[in-house]
Amino acid sequence: MSNGRSTMQAVICDGVGDASVMRIAEVVRPSAGVGQLLIKVQAAGVNRPDVLQRSGLYAPPADASPILGLEVAGEVVGGDLGDGFALGDCVCALTHGGGYAEYVVVERAQCLPVPRGWSVVEAASLPETFFTVWFNVFERAHLGRDGVETLLVHAGASGIGVAAIQMAKAMGQKVWVTAGTLEKRDACVRLGAVGALNYHEADWVDVFLAMTEQQGANVVLDMVGGGSLASNVKALAHGGRLAWIAFLAGHRAELKINEVMAKEISLTGSYLRRQSSTMKAHIARQLRLAVWPKLEAGDIQPVIDHVFGFEDVILAHNRMESNLNIGKIVLQWP
Repeated sequence: MSNGRSTMQAVICDGVGDASVMRIAEVVRPSAGVGQLLIKVQAAGVNRPDVLQRSGLYAPPADASPILGLEVAGEVVGGDLGDGFALGDCVCALTHGGGYAEYVVVERAQCLPVPRGWSVVEAASLPETFFTVWFNVFERAHLGRDGVETLLVHAGASGIGVAAIQMAKAMGQKVWVTAGTLEKRDACVRLGAVGALNYHEADWVDVFLAMTEQQGANVVLDMVGGGSLASNVKALAHGGRLAWIAFLAGHRAELKINEVMAKEISLTGSYLRRQSSTMKAHIARQLRLAVWPKLEAGDIQPVIDHVFGFEDVILAHNRMESNLNIGKIVLQWP
């Protein structure tokens, strides 16, 4: 069902640097191998790792596509069909890079159907954030293992944040967030957060503990890193779990081991992109079983901050780097 062209348009980077290094160029179109699907991309999500990779601060795996883009949605137009996928199906997928292009090759096991009632643009906002939240919050940090628990999410209005709020709430858990502006905090509450805290205020942890009757959070999802560690340890409940998924404020922190021991805290962290294909396939199966029904039932809603044409990819990256977005930024082909 592809048009037979051997080339395609894609966003390439002329070296590393600010958003101006990106431009659209004609490149060789990829071919699908065993266990892979060829997707004609209609939309692709913009994620923080894209910005970091473009800036030279995040090295992709050696076997990854040099083209940016970790999640897409579009039409299956070729490849090793099977597992219920056929030509013409609309899917969204976690990629190994290469999403900022007209076509991308993706492991079939990392593809999911576009949820009923969701547009292709909305579906493009799902894979990277939902894979990340499921793996780190539910599998590694075991949110909900003791019944109804409390999740504290930093950067609650980010793409990861809005996914975590809605997924945890849909699973019957309580969610608190931190966010830097009133607009973002209000948005998080509308999405289902019990409460939203201003991380610019020095006593936000004390406020959080008071509001939870000194119980704190069973799980903290942190993408800030750096100096947030002491606050996170203080905010955690006895037996709490801290899950790192990024370190935007720095990768070094001082830890008081005695406080970890006294609270019997568990610390964990991971890179989704470095997980094996087997693990990513496992996450996709779990999302299909546990989360996709909630998407289709309307329990989880798309939160799209802005849609840009691929020709405006520079504006899209500038938008993300401004930290003004509430929810996901998506790129779309005409």
